[in-house]
Amino acid sequence: MEKISVLAITKNGVNIGKNLKELFPSWNIFAPEKFSNGNNTITWYSEPTSEKIVELFKNNDGLVCLFSLGAVIRLIAKHLKDKKTDPAVIVIDDKTNLVISVLSGHIGGETELTQEIAEKIGALPVITTAADVNKTIAVDLVGREFNWKIDDDSTVTKISAHMVNKESIGIFQEVGNKKWFKELPKNVTVYDSLEDLKKSKSKAHLIISDKIINDDLAKESVIYRPPSLVIGIGLHWDTSKETIKEGIEHCLKKFKLSSKSIAKLVSIKKTRRCSRIDKYWKRNGNTCGICQ
Repeated sequence: MEKISVLAITKNGVNIGKNLKELFPSWNIFAPEKFSNGNNTITWYSEPTSEKIVELFKNNDGLVCLFSLGAVIRLIAKHLKDKKTDPAVIVIDDKTNLVISVLSGHIGGETELTQEIAEKIGALPVITTAADVNKTIAVDLVGREFNWKIDDDSTVTKISAHMVNKESIGIFQEVGNKKWFKELPKNVTVYDSLEDLKKSKSKAHLIISDKIINDDLAKESVIYRPPSLVIGIGLHWDTSKETIKEGIEHCLKKFKLSSKSIAKLVSIKKTRRCSRIDKYWKRNGNTCGICQ
């Protein structure tokens, strides 16, 4: 989590904010101007807190609020979108007894942050996400540390429910790092092939593959795409990006591979990068390409 801000609205909250700044130097602390004591490590604001919290909510990866949970919910409720884009939100009470995980517990990284803060200030972490309290697999986080992508997140909620309800879950993995779990729950079984997975009596499935899966199995699965494919491209400098796109898509279709598993695009070493490969790479949701 790159950008985290702390919002205090009481005198005691200001003191807690100062303590958090010492523990987490990169964090930004905000408090009402009426409590200003000349401390230049705190940003003193003059606008209403109802406006400031919206600004911080929209411009941070994480927001730590040093006031009541109810007030926080009322202030941010109408600005919530979804767990993939909302920042992590954490509440700490005025006596630092509790550190409460409020929003984006998994994808927003809030669960880990809640535990870290609680440990450092000697408070009790309050975490209510089902996967955490049941100590099972967080379906929406599988492979995140290895840059895996979820092929279609529309099945995540359904499969997560099966997981936390301890129903039979089957796993098939043919690519990617296999150290994504420490110990599988008792309701989870690993299968050696897709055929074995299909024949199993699993209620739902986790499939880790770079291959396209179009049958009914996909409807009851979360499919993860590790960055396993490296595509070599031979081309002239005047080759159009449309030709590059057509060639890549033809090969992916021919071998039934997913574009979401492309890790790199590579070519022979040149004195400068090929802008057309870069454009294709970025247009398909990636941040960088290689043309060497």
